Amino acid sequence: MLKQIQQYLSVYQSFVSTSFAESMNFRLHFVLLIVMDLFFYGSAFFTIEIIYNQVTVIGTWNKHQVMFFLAFMLSINQLVMTMTSEAYWRFPELLKSGELDFILLKPVNSLFLTFFRYIRPGSAFNIFFTFPALIYFGVKVDLTPLAWGLLPFFLLFAFLLQSAIDLLIATSMFWMLEGTGMNFLRMEFQQMSRWPDFIYPGLFRNLFSFGVPILLIGSGPIRFLFNPNDFIPFVAMLGACFLLWVLVALFWKKGLRAYESASS
Repeated sequence: MLKQIQQYLSVYQSFVSTSFAESMNFRLHFVLLIVMDLFFYGSAFFTIEIIYNQVTVIGTWNKHQVMFFLAFMLSINQLVMTMTSEAYWRFPELLKSGELDFILLKPVNSLFLTFFRYIRPGSAFNIFFTFPALIYFGVKVDLTPLAWGLLPFFLLFAFLLQSAIDLLIATSMFWMLEGTGMNFLRMEFQQMSRWPDFIYPGLFRNLFSFGVPILLIGSGPIRFLFNPNDFIPFVAMLGACFLLWVLVALFWKKGLRAYESASS
C-alpha cells in the first residue's frame, strides 16, 4: 500500500514538473491566468460588499460571516482550477480523438491519469490570495481554536465533494457525441454553490442539498464551524462525499465499457 502511494506521488510530481515547464514557455498566458482569477475573486468579494451596503444581515449571517463563506468557496475553486479544471475541458477531445486509448494502456489508474494530469500553475499562485482572505475573515468571525484546527480537513472534504460531482458530470460524456457542453453545467453548479444554502427557497434548497448536493460543499462545513450544534448538513456532506465517490468509480467503469475507440 505504501509503495503504491509513493508511486502515485512520484507520478503526480512528474505531472506538476511538466505543467510548470509547459507554462513557462507561455509566460503571457501564465500571467493572464493569474490576473483573470484575481479579477474574478475581487468581483466576488465586491458583490458581497455592495449587498451589505443595503442590508445588515442575510438570513442570520452578517457581512464577515458571508465573506468567510465566500473565501472558503473561493479556496475550493482555486484548488479545483489548479488541480483538475483543465482536464475536464480536455476530456471530450480524448474521447473523440481516441487518445484515451493510450491512457488505458498505462499501468496507473486511468481515472487518475485522465483527470489529475493537467495542472494550472497560474491558478496555483493565487493561493497567496485565497488562503490569506480565508484566514483574515476567519479572524473577523472569531473562529474557535477547534474550528481553526478543523478548517484544513473541511477544505479537503469540500474539495473531494466538489471533485466527485464534477467527475460524475464528466463521465456522462462517454454517452454523448459532444460532451464539452457538460462543462458549462459543471460551472453553473459551482456558481450556485458559492452562496449559502439558506438564500434558496425550500424545495430548491432540498433538491440541491440532497439530490445534487452542491449546496453542501460550503454550507455543510461552514454552518458547523459557526455552530457545532448545526451538524446535520456536515454529516450529510460526508455521506454524500462517500456515496458520490463510489458512484464515480462505478460510472467510470461503466463508461469505459461503453467507450468505442475513435482510433480503431
